[in-house]
Amino acid sequence: MSSASSPDEVLRDRLLEEAARLLGEEGPSALSTRRLAREVGTSTMAVYTHFGGMPALVREVVAEGFARLEARVGAVPTTDDELADLHALAAAYLANARENPHLYAVMFGSASLGGYRLHDDERAVGLVAFGQLVAGITRAMDAGRLRAGDPAAAAAQVWTALHGYVMIELAGFHHVVPEPEHDLLWPMLENLIGALAA
Repeated sequence: MSSASSPDEVLRDRLLEEAARLLGEEGPSALSTRRLAREVGTSTMAVYTHFGGMPALVREVVAEGFARLEARVGAVPTTDDELADLHALAAAYLANARENPHLYAVMFGSASLGGYRLHDDERAVGLVAFGQLVAGITRAMDAGRLRAGDPAAAAAQVWTALHGYVMIELAGFHHVVPEPEHDLLWPMLENLIGALAA
């Protein structure tokens, strides 16, 4: 969440977090103005004051989730080892999903939004985070660490593999091997990056 300082900002952030939790754990039927206000300990008017209504709040939940993802991945320092940097970007992505599981579920639609429909401009927020991965792949291609090609296509392959692992982990199905992150995630990404290597 944003570094809120005023009571209004704190309340707004709490409403966002609780809305994401309700959607992620119980689905869209749980997300009502009355239920949200009760869970946060505020009035129903607070939802309308801060968001104008439930559809706008859901869009803000998605935007907040992608803002957290973008900030976490964007904080990864750039080094002179482009492939290590790709690993660090993936680790940041995973860490963000673990820290924000409810938001992640809503962002990518694994928590149904029911009647609340996202528009293309909300989905475009998510593509900013994808652009960070494209930039990392582009750096590796430009440095000759990955073979020349379409950076977006290569980034999409990495993102798909990473996202698949994250979804399996968040659903609790990742313990098909003793150490899922060590035995599954990183070898899978290493195999993929190796296939893309120059």
